Amino acid sequence: MQTNALTDMNPDFLGEARRQAEICNACRYCEGYCSVFPALHADRAFSDGDITQLANLCHNCRGCYYACQYTAPHEFELNLPAALAEVRRDSWESFAWPQPVARRFHTSGGMIALALVIGFALILFALRALGSAGGEGFYAAMSHNAMVAIFAPAFILPLVSLAISLRRYWHSVGGTTLKLADITGAFGRAAKMQDLAAGHGEGCNFEDEDRFSQSRRHVHQMVMYGFLLCFAATSSATVMHYVFGLHAPYAFFSLPKLLGLIGGLLHTIGCVWMVALKLKSDRHLGDVQAWGGEIGFIALLGFVGFSGLMLYALGQTALMPAMLAIHLGAVLTFFLLTPFTKMAHGFYRLTALIRDAQRKRLQG
Repeated sequence: MQTNALTDMNPDFLGEARRQAEICNACRYCEGYCSVFPALHADRAFSDGDITQLANLCHNCRGCYYACQYTAPHEFELNLPAALAEVRRDSWESFAWPQPVARRFHTSGGMIALALVIGFALILFALRALGSAGGEGFYAAMSHNAMVAIFAPAFILPLVSLAISLRRYWHSVGGTTLKLADITGAFGRAAKMQDLAAGHGEGCNFEDEDRFSQSRRHVHQMVMYGFLLCFAATSSATVMHYVFGLHAPYAFFSLPKLLGLIGGLLHTIGCVWMVALKLKSDRHLGDVQAWGGEIGFIALLGFVGFSGLMLYALGQTALMPAMLAIHLGAVLTFFLLTPFTKMAHGFYRLTALIRDAQRKRLQG
């Protein structure tokens, strides 16, 4: 029986992706191209859950499209990367909680993100009077307690939303009881961005049909590890504050500063590079309706890193309070929108990789 989340999905997207998957399954020319095709060829017929799982396994490398003999002007008109991209976005919107927020962001993401960053920044700048209390550094503009009161719920609520969404996804794609090997194998693939190297390890055709490139893999690694370093910087500062009683501001060679600086540079440069790759690529081989939302998300993520670096540079000047409000506004927007932007794709893709590892184990 299908879950309510699957019945919320667009039947036209699922039907078109199923049609193309059945043709690909009969042809099998692209077997070995990427992680999708071994999973695709494991079945003869595809339920809505199967198609949803295949869509979230797909990394949109586009190699299958450029190699395919059945693309337009052939009567089959295959464009599997675009068909799976539409299902993928529709699955995030259908499984999301609360659902209406996700559907709105993927079509108007850039304007929503910009409006929220400006709105939150103005509010935080106005609230700076609540928290001075004679603190040093950033705490001279807003107290530590005020920051915790604002950002703790903003961090926890998206995690709850994602947990509900991923639970819906897991049951919809037939996930069962996990083994530790399923999880470790999926994390290993994700850590190496293995599937962005495509089936033969040569890379994607994402930005140029005539050339394989590892650029997309490397830029995703920069963004992911840059973000993780920034998160590690915040986590280390939290431990230093509450466990060791070492309060900010911290010296340049402290763990929070070094991790944050390196991480901020990596993920800011990575986001700029990612936008450049997307602008060079053929948007009709992805989800055209979500293109603006994807660019908006990348811009927001990059601005979080850039504003953090600017805050570090302006930390000893009169511009610091305004820059702090802008940076915190961007961070708050990013956290609250995480379950409803393309940031969610990382969580869904990891879950899809875990489900694929489970499939391989069970089919033995």
